[in-house]
Amino acid sequence: MTVVGSGPDPAWRVGPRLPAWVRAYRTRAVVSDFLGAGVGAAAAFLLRFGGPTAYAAPYLLVSAALPWVWIGAVALNRAYEPRMIGIGSEEFRRVLQCGVALIAITAIGSYVSKTDVARGYVVLALPLVTLLTLVLRYGLRRSLHRRRAGGACMRRVVAVGHAASIAELVHLFRKERHHGMEIVAACLPGDAPGEKIAGVPVAGDFCDVPLVVGQTGADTVAVLACPEMDGVALRRLAWRLERTDTELVVAPALMEVAGPRTTIRPAAGLPLLHVEHPELTGVRQLVKNVFDRVVAAALLVLLSPLLLALAVAVRATSPGPALFRQTRVGKGGTLFTIVKFRTMRRGSEEAKITLVSDGDGVLFKVRNDPRVTPLGAFMRRHSLDELPQLINVVLGHMSLVGPRPPLPEEVARYGDDVRRRLLVRPGLTGLWQVSGRSDLSWEESVRLDLRYVENWSLTLDLQILWKTWSAVARGQGAY
Repeated sequence: MTVVGSGPDPAWRVGPRLPAWVRAYRTRAVVSDFLGAGVGAAAAFLLRFGGPTAYAAPYLLVSAALPWVWIGAVALNRAYEPRMIGIGSEEFRRVLQCGVALIAITAIGSYVSKTDVARGYVVLALPLVTLLTLVLRYGLRRSLHRRRAGGACMRRVVAVGHAASIAELVHLFRKERHHGMEIVAACLPGDAPGEKIAGVPVAGDFCDVPLVVGQTGADTVAVLACPEMDGVALRRLAWRLERTDTELVVAPALMEVAGPRTTIRPAAGLPLLHVEHPELTGVRQLVKNVFDRVVAAALLVLLSPLLLALAVAVRATSPGPALFRQTRVGKGGTLFTIVKFRTMRRGSEEAKITLVSDGDGVLFKVRNDPRVTPLGAFMRRHSLDELPQLINVVLGHMSLVGPRPPLPEEVARYGDDVRRRLLVRPGLTGLWQVSGRSDLSWEESVRLDLRYVENWSLTLDLQILWKTWSAVARGQGAY
């Protein structure tokens, strides 16, 4: 391999290497933003003025110009950057920032210049434009996720690190394909060409990374935590990747900690990653508790006809009570009685010893459980049997979102790390519900529950609740 200079030289750059799908997606984003702004402005004009009039003539021009102003504002706020495509909330947050900023600028500008502005038009136009843009952006993202599920629109990644870390990263990216990362080659500290890690070929060592990028057509290099890739080596790698504008991402050793808990704090020229402790008490937790109980109580009232119908159906299709009660372990290891619709025949607990679990850990799971009634199988598939747990949420035993509520015999087999799940209330739904349900392995279930405990926020709860509807409707992984 030919070794070039050790420092950056702008003349070496060959220009952007954006994949065709990235350019196409960005174009669609610009067009959708323009259309959303145009429809929002037109709707606000018609709602406020009813149609073209002499008084409304200036606002007709404003409505025509607003889509162009909106596109410019979104671009200035860097909401078209490729790194925001398809994942995270940053894309939506920046669009929302544009809407808030334009409203503030309009209000302050009209006050300072003493211009008489039709406040009704402004109050309608800018929120409508922002809302429509967010809706269209969400539609674009869903379309992109569907294409990524089929293997299209993926970023080609060269992973740099030790074999075990790369294997874990490969597994995570294959499990969550909507992130759009596909590892096409690996570089290890000890060159081992011809070997494979989880099906990914080892193409060279750390010195060969730029060469491997060119050979594989990769657009991203992911560096995992390892002692060989220290600050000096990482800086030199960044200089060498700078020529082709290959994106460089660095995965910290603390991989399960989300962005809101991490901040970069420079000290003595070093970018220090500050990790905040998870907030498990205080005002935010109080807000979560109030939100859980209010929403659960409202759902119990709204769903009462469905709950009554299901109770009658359970009693009519098999002998026994409509509700099933079982002891579960809650926050801090306290015991409580969970309430569910009965999905099994009488004597199911006694027949459990004759069955062989399909689970690979402490969970007892049977894919085709003969104890489950036909109605029970339907309710399990769509999580209808769990609706009475809203009572547990109202009583404070559970939350709407949280780890899966475990059995006492499961907790007795927990290791020290797994017991961290008990720091928060168990949930009616959670990351496990929207990520595969019973199809998940024990290790994956634990990882998702711990990720939730470490990164809890009300925003994350709302995202999980939103995704729960589609997971329940599909009925996949529930048995």
